[in-house]
Amino acid sequence: MGAVTGDTGLTRIALPHYQMDDLLALLAWEHQGAVRDESPFEQLIELSGSYFRGDVVAFDDVTCDLPGEGSFAGKVLRAARAIAYGQTISYSGLAREIGRPDAARAVATALGKNNFPLVVPCHRVTYADGRAGGFSAPAGVDQKVKMLAMETAGMAGK
Repeated sequence: MGAVTGDTGLTRIALPHYQMDDLLALLAWEHQGAVRDESPFEQLIELSGSYFRGDVVAFDDVTCDLPGEGSFAGKVLRAARAIAYGQTISYSGLAREIGRPDAARAVATALGKNNFPLVVPCHRVTYADGRAGGFSAPAGVDQKVKMLAMETAGMAGK
């Protein structure tokens, strides 16, 4: 897993999938001048480790450089960020939450550009019939399904 931070918080998270050299190359290409330094990410590292061990985790205190609150993408990402661990909502349900009931496809598009997977849990947004839907992380829908199953199991144990 990798992340990049800037002056106003996280600017990018890459979920576990890559070999370390490939991940470093990707992040260096996307973020010119970035340097490898884990110290700004201690909280994210601890929370992510707990999450992938199956613990119930909230990333509420992790600061992200989200799009503006008034922008469509900003509204979508903030609403998605509020989805609790182990819960899901449909794309159309999230569209209704932001006051745009006709915009389910646009919600899906905005989530497909989410630079903060896990912290902004877009994996918790599904089709109306409960199917996983899309997931833009490198491992795709298979990763989304695994994360949702892990959260369901984590909630059963609590």
